[in-house]
Amino acid sequence: MPITPVDIRKRKGTGPAITMLTAYDFSMAALLDSTNVLDMILVGDSLGMVALGYESTVPVTMDEMVHHCAAVSRAVKNALVVGDMPFMSYQVSPEEALQNAGRFLKQGGVGAVKLEGGTGVAEAIARMVDAGIPVVGHIGLTPQTATSLGGFKVQGRDVEQAEKIFRDAQAVADAGAFALVMECIPEKLASFITEEISIPTIGIGAGKGCDGQVLVTNDMLGLFEKFTPGFVRRYLNLAPEIKSAVAQYCEEVRAREFPSEEEVFKGGDEAVEAILSKDFLRKE
Repeated sequence: MPITPVDIRKRKGTGPAITMLTAYDFSMAALLDSTNVLDMILVGDSLGMVALGYESTVPVTMDEMVHHCAAVSRAVKNALVVGDMPFMSYQVSPEEALQNAGRFLKQGGVGAVKLEGGTGVAEAIARMVDAGIPVVGHIGLTPQTATSLGGFKVQGRDVEQAEKIFRDAQAVADAGAFALVMECIPEKLASFITEEISIPTIGIGAGKGCDGQVLVTNDMLGLFEKFTPGFVRRYLNLAPEIKSAVAQYCEEVRAREFPSEEEVFKGGDEAVEAILSKDFLRKE
């Protein structure tokens, strides 16, 4: 049976830690889902940098997110697919947020949406939940507004920031979200929030005290070389291997070593002879 938001919510404080990775296309999503051990697949707006070549997540549009969500959703049969709401798709008004969230479910085929922010988006979260749209929150370092936070750096190291993050976590939970992503905050703060709020927490650079963990798949597989966050563990380093494979392929094609005799189709001699005998192939 496919995993649902209710299943994730029930994992709060019980069972194995929740696992979550990103995917942006059909092929990767199918591979991840085929493991049958992944709980959630996030179609993150990180695709802006990882898949679309933007400098940040800010330029990503609703149409781009819905397009990639639909591709991922067509591949996934087991995990819960979560679509990341892009910048300015939910901040203008709760009504507009609700309409855009609906597109993720209707056109993108996802099972839930994720949005960044705490107290400032609580009303939008509540509207979505009331309409039957499952929501994942995201607090701490929020990439869409990283500039206003002083850049991509750890949040919550001083009292004022820590108190704000805690209030944000409470607001997201009270608004009805079924899970909360916490990014780049000190482990002790993340553990405290995890103990205090009623919904599962999913950490990314937030320590082991969370109810689950999420990483960008391209980071943990060593596919994205532009930069690697300090909290990422690389389980593979595929980029050099891919480059080596491409170089070997090009070398063998140019040397006429590919395709080999085993990699071509035989037969059809009579058909070729018949074609050659046709008048239209004869020179005037």
